[in-house]
Amino acid sequence: MNYTVKEILHLEVAPALGCTEPVAIALATAAAASVINNERPDHIEIWVDPNIYKNGLAVIIPGTGGLNGLDTAAALGALCGDPALGLEVLEPVTDEGVNAACKFKNENKVAVNLLQDQKGIYVRALLTYKDHVTEAIIEGVHDNITSLTMDSLPVTDSPLVKRTQAEKADVFKLEDFIKKLSLDDLIDMINDLDKDDFTFLKEGITYNMRLADYGLKHGSGLGVGLALERLARLKLLTRDMILSARIITSAAADARMGGIKLPAMSSGGSGNHGLTAILPIYAVSKFVDCDEKTLLEAIALSHLVTAYVKAQTGRLSAVCGCSVAAGAGATAGTTYLMGGTSSQMAGAITNLTEDLAGIICDGAKSGCALKLATAAGTAVQAALFAIHGVNVHSTDGIIGTSPEQTMQNIGTLSTQGMIDTDRTILKIMLEKHFAATNI
Repeated sequence: MNYTVKEILHLEVAPALGCTEPVAIALATAAAASVINNERPDHIEIWVDPNIYKNGLAVIIPGTGGLNGLDTAAALGALCGDPALGLEVLEPVTDEGVNAACKFKNENKVAVNLLQDQKGIYVRALLTYKDHVTEAIIEGVHDNITSLTMDSLPVTDSPLVKRTQAEKADVFKLEDFIKKLSLDDLIDMINDLDKDDFTFLKEGITYNMRLADYGLKHGSGLGVGLALERLARLKLLTRDMILSARIITSAAADARMGGIKLPAMSSGGSGNHGLTAILPIYAVSKFVDCDEKTLLEAIALSHLVTAYVKAQTGRLSAVCGCSVAAGAGATAGTTYLMGGTSSQMAGAITNLTEDLAGIICDGAKSGCALKLATAAGTAVQAALFAIHGVNVHSTDGIIGTSPEQTMQNIGTLSTQGMIDTDRTILKIMLEKHFAATNI
């Protein structure tokens, strides 16, 4: 099956409120709770794969005033979430709902289980009521509800399962399709963008700049973006296109990882990927002579390249996807924006990969703003280098003879070479977590 650029954007790019790992947990419990109306469960039990656990462990949940935890996400989803909103399931959460979820959790009514050997995205939520038991399962993609049952019987009339299964089945087929494409194929696709696609791409800028503006105004999260902005004002750093990309991308991550209740336009199943795929290109557009159409085409290319790399690496891995996947998208898009050729875009991707391939993913948290600042700045730098003839050679390390092979090598590194790394990262995080909770 072949996919159009419109279909790829529809499947890979969407608004997401909060980090998508705790959101996936909240979506699962909200879906299970939706089977029984107007009744609070007596107990919630969830089972998650290692990467959902890793990314959901420490990140702040939006609208909670700074709370985190997989158990918190589970309680919020069951008591307050609207599963019809997909990755924006926590939009209805209020202060009253947060208090109720905390009380529920503090009464030891939420149990979290780690499935150490589970591969790929997996969330199972089991809600126990006085007379019934409901269950929801999410697999493969953060909002892909593959099963919804009550008392072990399928809930056949649920629009949730019918809708998500129809949509997400296409995601897996899309990954098989996009893996077979070349960079030139992806570049050619942007010629098919229509008015609705441009409107959608422009919305992505609006969503993500709203987060950036909030982060710069309030110094949310770690405050990386605001710190860089102040350093530029003090003339301790030069406000060039690289620094501008770093400022707005990290500021948006500050706000998002700080739990601000504003959605991001995600890419490849991740809000932070969406920030990285869009904002560096938008920052560069302020420094070069380009029209809006070219800017939006560059962002579309960024999403396509991000999707290509994610198809190689998997949705979650030990490698920081903002660096190697969305970073690759951003550098390709930036090169396109500056009038670069396809060979220069290939060089930019290779340059970025050589620079950032070693960055690990140690879970979602406020510190992600530092990694997004690095990815954004490096994406712009890699593009500038490529345009001016600086290109890493295929004899270097994991770099391939083509951009496609380089990106495939990143996939091999992620899915085969760093399995033990991922386990070790999670082991360190768990030891820290349980040491802190036992104090």
